[in-house]
This record gives sequence, structure tokens and C-alpha cells, in this order.
Amino acid sequence: MDDEPLKDWAERRDAKIGRLRAVPVVSADGPRAAHLNPEAPRAIERWNGHTWEPYAFAADLAGAKAILYPETSPTPSSVPVPKPLGSGTGRHRKPPAPR
Repeated sequence: MDDEPLKDWAERRDAKIGRLRAVPVVSADGPRAAHLNPEAPRAIERWNGHTWEPYAFAADLAGAKAILYPETSPTPSSVPVPKPLGSGTGRHRKPPAPR
């Protein structure tokens, strides 16, 4: 058979456990694209390996994104400050106007 080993499949499935998603809480036909109603409240659901279970609640799309994608960038004080540009004609600078 050309099937993958059950061990490989189980590892791939277990890697998804704990994944979060935001579902709009609206009285429509079901979940829709997030950008269609950004003011709608969101239910945050967590995948437990078999089904999506309630995890948290957000007031709108911005609140849901804050839960789903927590800030992981370095703090501003640890970001290196770029050097100021020196004088010169640099390769990508606008050439001087003809006289």
C-alpha cells in the first residue's frame, strides 16, 4: 500500500492541537470572511484534536487578532537604530538636476 504510516499521520494531527480560530457571532448562515463584519463579536475556538471547543471571547475583529496573534516582535529599546544617511550621491539617490 502507498499509505503513510499511522505514526506520521498522528504526529501531523497532534501538531495542530491547540490551534486557535476566531468565528464571528452573528445570526447568518455560518462563519464568513472576517473582513465582512469587523465590528461583530468573535468567539475564539481551540482545536482539541477532534473538535473546535470554546476558548475565549472578543468584542470585535481587532480584539480577536490580539488573542490569535500576540505580539512577538522585540521591544523598541532592543531594536538597533539605523545610521543616518551621509552626504553623497549614493547609488539609489535621485541624480542632480541638469544646469
